[in-house]
Amino acid sequence: MDRGVSGRRVTETALIPTQAFRCLEELHRAGRKSNRPGLGIVLGRGHSEGSRTVTRPVIEVEKLTKVYPGGTRAVDGISFHVEPGELLGFLGPNGAGKTTTIRILATLLVATSGMARVAGFDVTRQAAEVRRRLGLAMQTPTLDGFATGRENIELIGRMHRVARAELKRRTDELLELMGLTLVARKLAGTYSGGMRRRLDLACALVHRPQVLILDEPTEGLDPQSRLALWEELERISYDGTTMLLTTHYMEEADRLCNRVAIIDNGRIVVDGSPGDLKAGIGADTVTLQLEAHGPEEMARQQERIRALLSGFESLDAIAPEPFGVRLAIRDAGRAIPELMRRLDRDGQAVHVIGLTVGQPSLDDVFVKYTGRRIRTEAADQPIILGW
Repeated sequence: MDRGVSGRRVTETALIPTQAFRCLEELHRAGRKSNRPGLGIVLGRGHSEGSRTVTRPVIEVEKLTKVYPGGTRAVDGISFHVEPGELLGFLGPNGAGKTTTIRILATLLVATSGMARVAGFDVTRQAAEVRRRLGLAMQTPTLDGFATGRENIELIGRMHRVARAELKRRTDELLELMGLTLVARKLAGTYSGGMRRRLDLACALVHRPQVLILDEPTEGLDPQSRLALWEELERISYDGTTMLLTTHYMEEADRLCNRVAIIDNGRIVVDGSPGDLKAGIGADTVTLQLEAHGPEEMARQQERIRALLSGFESLDAIAPEPFGVRLAIRDAGRAIPELMRRLDRDGQAVHVIGLTVGQPSLDDVFVKYTGRRIRTEAADQPIILGW
C-alpha cells in the first residue's frame, strides 16, 4: 500500500487574472454546494487501490467525550470525519459542545475518552505534530495589541519556523488577501473588530496549514464585515484548505459549508449537506405576521393559532416568532386555503396582517431535530412538532 504525502496547491491565485479567478471561484462554489469535488488541488494522505486513489479523512473523531469536573458532559460520544478540502460546519447554540470539541482537536484540551486524529496524528499522543499542521482562529482573536499587524503575522510565522524570505513574502500576500496592507504598520490594538478577525485569520494561515479550525469566526461582526470575511473564507476554501467551522448563524453555514453537523447538548443529531438537510424537511415554510399590542396579546394569538390548527393534516410544526408564527406545511400551495379557513373561524381573535411562503432553511432543520431554534427572541417558547 503506497502512501501519498501531504502537499498543497502549487498554482498561486495571484497568477490567475481577476475575471478568470472569479469565474473559477463560482464554479468551485457550485461544485461544493452540490457535493461534487471543487477545482482546488488537494494532495492528502491516502493509498492506491488499483487505479483509484483512496484518501484518508483529514479529521477523524470517534466516540469523543469530555466531562468536566462536577459532572457536566460537554461532549457526549460524538463521531465525525472531515475529508481533504472539505468545509464542515458545526452548527449549534452556545453551550452545545462546539468549542469544547475544537479545543480538543486543537490540543488545547484533553478528552475524557474517545479518539481524535488530525492529519493522521493523535491529538493527545502526537500533539506537536498536530499543531504543526493546524491553523487556529478562536472566537476571541489572540493578537498582541501593542504590535503592528505585520508584526503579529511574522511572530506566528517564526513560531512555526517559516523561513525568513518565505515569511516576508507570505506576510505581504496575507496582508493583501485580507485587505490590511494599508494598516499593516498600525498597532493591532487600534484595529476594528472586523480587521482584528481578518488579522487573526492571516496569523492562522501564515504557515500554510493543512487544516484550518475557526471558532465562531464572525461572532460580533457587523453585516458588512461578516460578508467580507465570508468572501475570504470562500477563497481559502477554493485553495483546497480543509476547514472546520463552528457557528450559530444559519446563513453562514448555508453559504460556506458543503457539509453541516448539527450539535446539541454535546451530541451530533444530524449530519449532511445543507441542501440534503433542507430537502429532508419535506414541507414549505409559511410565516404568519400578526398584529398585537404587546407581548402578552401576541402570546395569546400564537396559542389560539395552535388550537385552531390542531388536527390540520398538512401541518408538521408550529414555531413562535417575535412577530407571529412560523408553520411547516406540506404542499403549502394547496393547503393555504384550508389554513385560512381555519384561522377565520375565530373572527377577530387572530389578526393576520401578512403571510409569506418560503423554502425550508437550516433553521427549520435545527427545529426539526432539536425542538427549538438557535437564536431568536422567542427561543424560550415551546415548539410543537409533528415530524
